[in-house]
Amino acid sequence: MLRKKKILPILFLLPSFALLLIFVYIPLLQNFYNSFFDFSVFSQTKTFVGLENFKVLLTDKVVSVALINNVKYMIISVILQVGFALVLAYILEDKVFSRLAPFLRVVYFIPVMISISVIALLFGFVYNPQMGLLNSFLELVGLDSFAEVWLGKPKTAIYAVIAMSQWQSIGFVTMLFIVAIQKIPKELYEAADIDGAGKIRKFFSITVPQVRESIFVNTLITITGSMLVFNEPYILTNGGPGFSSMTMSVHMYQTGFVKDNMGYASTLAIVIFILTAVLALVQIRLSRTGKDD
Repeated sequence: MLRKKKILPILFLLPSFALLLIFVYIPLLQNFYNSFFDFSVFSQTKTFVGLENFKVLLTDKVVSVALINNVKYMIISVILQVGFALVLAYILEDKVFSRLAPFLRVVYFIPVMISISVIALLFGFVYNPQMGLLNSFLELVGLDSFAEVWLGKPKTAIYAVIAMSQWQSIGFVTMLFIVAIQKIPKELYEAADIDGAGKIRKFFSITVPQVRESIFVNTLITITGSMLVFNEPYILTNGGPGFSSMTMSVHMYQTGFVKDNMGYASTLAIVIFILTAVLALVQIRLSRTGKDD
């Protein structure tokens, strides 16, 4: 009977482990193996090149631009999708907005349910330099000097892509924070009211510490997502103009399926994996969530 109790949990774990092995770990090892070869998508043979792909990586100018864009994406996303979303969730859970809160939650969450392809088409119209909503609004309020060819200039393209992504993603993270805030014991806020604490003090002294686990999870999701971002820059700019809005994932895709260099694309995939894993491990180490203080 005791032996059966020990085996039963293992049997429950086996299906998930098998799926991870087939769809995650084996492809990861295969990709690492492929990075030492030169081959195309449909080639029957692979040419062993050793570390040549990694040498090319060190001299690839597109990689440096893509990494900088990923870092920009990460910093802005953490500030808005975690910082601003937490503040927004706190405001929506305030008693002042108790009647409007259900409606506002739906409003903020609607962009999450829209397909990224549809959103890209929508923002393509918003950023249109001749009849786009953004430039038209700037002209309407007398700020026509700030009007730009948002997706056509190297200096603004990546920020236009990032802005579109934030518009879609903030609502989802806000809902996660709302759920976490709703689990905070009301007695804590009542005690703070008795002590005369203001809303800002309650936010930093009660809300932030109580949702620490949620902040960690959302930050981790945001950082890893920023390093893996593909859909937004690919659909909206395809990494252009030039490669000013290129990200690592878009560069990997273009290398593998447009330039037909799957060996080097595998090398780029290894770099993306290592950077994402290192950032996740560093954050786990620094946050120390789940441990007693």
